[in-house]
Amino acid sequence: MNRFAASLLLAASFLPASSLTAQGDKLAFAAGSDEDRDLQAISSEADAQKKLTLYQDFVKKYSANPAAVAYGNWQISQAYQTAGDLSQALDYGDKALASSPHNLDIIVSQASLAQQSKNNGKLLDYAARGGEVCSAIGKNKPADMSDDVFARQVAEEKTASQSSCDFLESSGFNVIVGENDPKARMADIEKYTAAFPASKFGDQVSSYAMYTLGPGQLNDSARLVAYGEKTLATNPNSLTALLLLANFYSDDPKPTSAAKAATYAQKAIEVAKPDAPDADDQRKISAGIAHSTLGYADIKQSKLPGAIAELQSARALLKGRNEPQYAIALYRLGVAYAKAMKTTEAREVLMEAVKIAGPTQAPSQDLLTKVNAARAKGQ
Repeated sequence: MNRFAASLLLAASFLPASSLTAQGDKLAFAAGSDEDRDLQAISSEADAQKKLTLYQDFVKKYSANPAAVAYGNWQISQAYQTAGDLSQALDYGDKALASSPHNLDIIVSQASLAQQSKNNGKLLDYAARGGEVCSAIGKNKPADMSDDVFARQVAEEKTASQSSCDFLESSGFNVIVGENDPKARMADIEKYTAAFPASKFGDQVSSYAMYTLGPGQLNDSARLVAYGEKTLATNPNSLTALLLLANFYSDDPKPTSAAKAATYAQKAIEVAKPDAPDADDQRKISAGIAHSTLGYADIKQSKLPGAIAELQSARALLKGRNEPQYAIALYRLGVAYAKAMKTTEAREVLMEAVKIAGPTQAPSQDLLTKVNAARAKGQ
C-alpha cells in the first residue's frame, strides 16, 4: 500500500468525521463498519490483480456511499498507475474526484499522474482545483465548533497540507513557464491566479501575463491594463504591475495619461526603495526604470526641470546594471535637455547614447545631429 493509501485508510478507520472540518473532503469510515472490514480484507490480499477486482467490487457494493466510491476508485487508479497504465489511472482518479471533489490527497495524486503523463492541461486543472482547497482552509467555521478548537484544527490542517499545497502551487507555475502558445498561456495564468491569489510566484506570474498580453504576443492593451490593475488590487506593491501601467500610460496619447503614468512610476520608486541599505540590483533597476518613465511623463507634460532631474536619477541607477534601459534613459535625457535648450548637456548625453546598440541608437543619432546643428548656429 502506498503512502497516500496508507494515510487515508488510517484516517478512514480511526478519525471521527466531525474532526475533519477545516480542509477539503476527507474520507471517513467508522471503525468496525462494513466498509472498514472490507477494506482491511482487501489490504491483506497480496495478488495485485485480485486486489484490483476486490476494489472494483467494493465500489459496486457501496455505490450509495460517496466516500467509499471515492476511496475505491482512488485505489483502482493507483493500481493502474503501478501497472503503467496512466490513462486508466487518470480516468479512475477522476471518478474518485467526482465523488470527493475537494479531497486534497486525491488531487495531489492526480496532479502527480498528469505530471508523469506530461499532460499539462490536466496538471494545471488539478493544481487550480487544489489551490482552491488550500485557499479555503480556515474559511468556514462550523456553527457548533468553538473558536479555540477551530483555530487549532486550522493550524493542524495548514501544517498537514503545506507540502501538498506547495507541490500544486509549484506545478501549476511550471505549466505556465513551459507553455509556448500565448492564448493557452494566458488562459493558464487566469486559472492559476484565481486559484492561488497570494502565490509566492505572484510577481513572476504577473510578468508572464504582461509579456503575454503585450506587443509581440497577444497585443491586447485593454486586457493588459485590466490585469495590471487587478494585480494591484490584490497586491498594491507589485513592482511588475506598477512599472507595466506606468509604461503603458506614458506611451498612451490621451491627454490625461501622462499624469497617470507619473502616479504609477512614483509609487514604483517608493516601493523599490533604491536608496535603502538592503536594496539589491533588481530593486535599483526597477527604480531606475520608474525614474525614466516618470521623466518621460514629465517631458510630455512640459515639466522639463522635473524631467531632467528624474532622468538623471534613472541614469545613475541603470548605468552598469541594465544597458537597454540605460540607453532609453540617456535618449530621454537628451530629449529633455534639447527641449530645455541645453545643447551642451544634450550633446554630452547623446554622444554616449549613440554608442549603445539597440532601438534608441538611431533616434539618438538623429537627435544628436539636430543638437549639433543647433549648437553650430549658436542656439
